[in-house]
Formats: sequence, C-alpha cells, structure tokens
Amino acid sequence: MQSLRVGAWADTGVLGVGGDGNGSGSVVVCGGRGRRGGGVIVSVVRGRERGHGVRAQSSVTTEAAGRSYLSAEQKVLEVVAKQAAMVDEQQRRSGISTLQDVRPDLTAGSAAELLDEAYVRCGEVCAEYAKTFYLGTKLMTPERQRAIWAIYVWCRRTDELVDGPNASRITPTALDRWEDRLEDLFRGQPYDMLDAALADTVTKFPVDIQPFRDMVDGMRMDLVKSRYANFDELYLYCYNVAGTVGLMSVPVMGIAPESKATTQSIYNEALALGIANQLTNILRDVGEDARRGRIYLPQDELARFGLSDADIFAGKVTDKWRAFMKDQIKRARMFFVEAEKGVRELDKDSRWPVWSALILYQQILDAIEANDYDNFSKRAYVGKWKKLASLPIAYGRALIPPPDVLPRLAR
Repeated sequence: MQSLRVGAWADTGVLGVGGDGNGSGSVVVCGGRGRRGGGVIVSVVRGRERGHGVRAQSSVTTEAAGRSYLSAEQKVLEVVAKQAAMVDEQQRRSGISTLQDVRPDLTAGSAAELLDEAYVRCGEVCAEYAKTFYLGTKLMTPERQRAIWAIYVWCRRTDELVDGPNASRITPTALDRWEDRLEDLFRGQPYDMLDAALADTVTKFPVDIQPFRDMVDGMRMDLVKSRYANFDELYLYCYNVAGTVGLMSVPVMGIAPESKATTQSIYNEALALGIANQLTNILRDVGEDARRGRIYLPQDELARFGLSDADIFAGKVTDKWRAFMKDQIKRARMFFVEAEKGVRELDKDSRWPVWSALILYQQILDAIEANDYDNFSKRAYVGKWKKLASLPIAYGRALIPPPDVLPRLAR
C-alpha cells in the first residue's frame, strides 16, 4: 500500500538503501512504485543504548503497565499541541511570525554550491516521483520549495527502508541507525548530500525533530505487525507514517498573515489530511496487501459487518463488503472535510499543492466507488488527464483567503 507524504505525493518511485542492510549503505535511486505495508504495535520501545543513557521512547506509546491508557488520538493530539506551542513560543520570543517567509543565509564558496546542488537533487527526485505535487510547489517561494523538497526526500528514503527493494534486509537495528543519522542531522552533522539539504532546512524553519522520530517508529511498526485490532491502532499507525508529515510541513508552508485561526487548530487539520490520505491508501490497496498476507482494516469493524480475514483473502465483492467499504469511505471523507479548514489558513503561496493533494485523494475514493468497491482485483486509479484537470480547480481554491477574511473583503 503506497504511502503519501506532504499531501500530494501520489506519484511514486523508489529510493532504496544499498549496502549491508544495516542502515550503513549508500542511498540509491531506482525506478518503480513504492508500497506501504504496515501494522501497529501500541507500545514501541526504543531502549537501545547509544553513548550514555538509553534512547528515549517515542512520544506516541502506551503508558507503563498498571497505569491508565490514553487513546491513540489523545496521545497524538498531545504531540500536536507540543508542536504548535513550540512554534507559538518562538513567534512570541522573536516578535514576528516564524511561519512567514524565511530567507536562508548560506555560507559562501564551495559549501554553498554543494548545498545548492543538494537542494536541486531533492527537487529532481520530487519532480520525478511526485509530478503533481512538484508542479504545485512551483507557486511557493524558492526557500519554501527547497525546504519541502528536502522533507519529501527524507520521508521517501525513510519509507523505502521497509518498502523498497532492500526491505527484506532491513532490521530493527537498521532503523536504529537511521534514527541515529536523523539525530546527527538535526545537530548539523549530515551523512550525505540529501541529508545536508534537510539539515539546512531545519535551521531555517521551526521544524521539530519529534515528528521525524515518530515516522521512524512507524517503520518499526511495519516490521512487526500486519493486523489492526481496532481503529485506535489504525489511527496511531496513520499518524506515524503520514500524519507526521503535516507537522513537519506546516512550519515551512506557513500560515497566512491574515489568518485568525490558532496554530494548534491548523496543526490538527494538517494531521487530519495525513490521516485521510493514509486511510485512502489503505482502502485502495486492500487486494494488493492481502496478497502479501496483510490486512490493514480494523478487525472489530470487519466483524461488525459479518466479515473476517477469510473474506478478504477470498477477494469477493459482496453486499457485506460494499456496506463495510461505504462506512470506511465515509470516515475517510470526514477527515478530508476537517483538513480543508486548515488548507484555507495556509499562506497563499502554499495552498495550491495541498489542495491538489486533497482533491486527488478524494478522487481515489470516488474511483473505488466507481469500481463497485472492488479493491481486490481493480486498482482505484486517477488518470493523467483527470489529474491535470484538477489542477485549475485546486488553483482556484488556493486563491480564496481564510474564511475570517472574506467578510472584511465583502464590506
């Protein structure tokens, strides 16, 4: 099941990791289509020693045994609140909005040239594997373009650790090493050219490391589980592999100066877009995942509609399956509706790629319905011309200012 990053990354390819499979090899670019398989474990402990002390646990894990449990949504919203508070505090201290345009102050000489080359390479990867999204970024300021490309490439590389051509050789230790690289990157010690682009980005925008750590946790989940007991587990997984991208991206995309919405509400709505997109991926790829022995649908909800794993593996579209799918699609669309509120509050130069993503993924849900809910043998596909036709629609929506501004404009 193919994942999406930063909204519109629907066009996919592969960035695989070469070498010994332990996270120390070089990164190579390959053709093909990435897939996101996954599962959820409610508790993911990263208790491996590193230097002095023990690696901290993810912010999105269960409480210790014997303590009361929070739902996955409550835990995720705690992370969102912390991200928004961090941005608000930086804005208060600086006296200006840290979510406005940021101009990089690059060092002169060969280092600056190498950094420029790194960003160019990130843009090339984005253009090759995420054409629709890349086109949408062209309205953004050059600094924001480069930063979003750098985030895209890091997410793609992370995703391909467990879904790329070398996925069979990836171990928990390899993911620990990848997270070590992340920590070094945020300390200004990149391992390679593509890391350098992100290392520069996080010094120019108020991007926090926690969503990146949580995404690595999502990859850890992929290694150990292929079933979801309920939607709470599914929600946590969707946050880790897709909702995190919204938290990474909002500081770069920026909030409209005229917006009256709170920072936290916009972060919540960016999270909703990631959840909606990942739910759409899951519904689109049911048959593909089943052929890999994986079912990423809430087991309790399947049972409520009289369905079981055996029905998924049989791959037959029945009235029970249609009813189940209608219910799942309805929920995904509810998340899209919530996400739309946040898109309107973004800086005007950043709205187009996000609207493009939202419309495209809504069309995937439409395609599932058009296929009579047969996502076992048919892939819900949005054709090239339909994608292109949606771009002017997305652009038109991007021109509409935040809702609070419209009454003032009408006076």
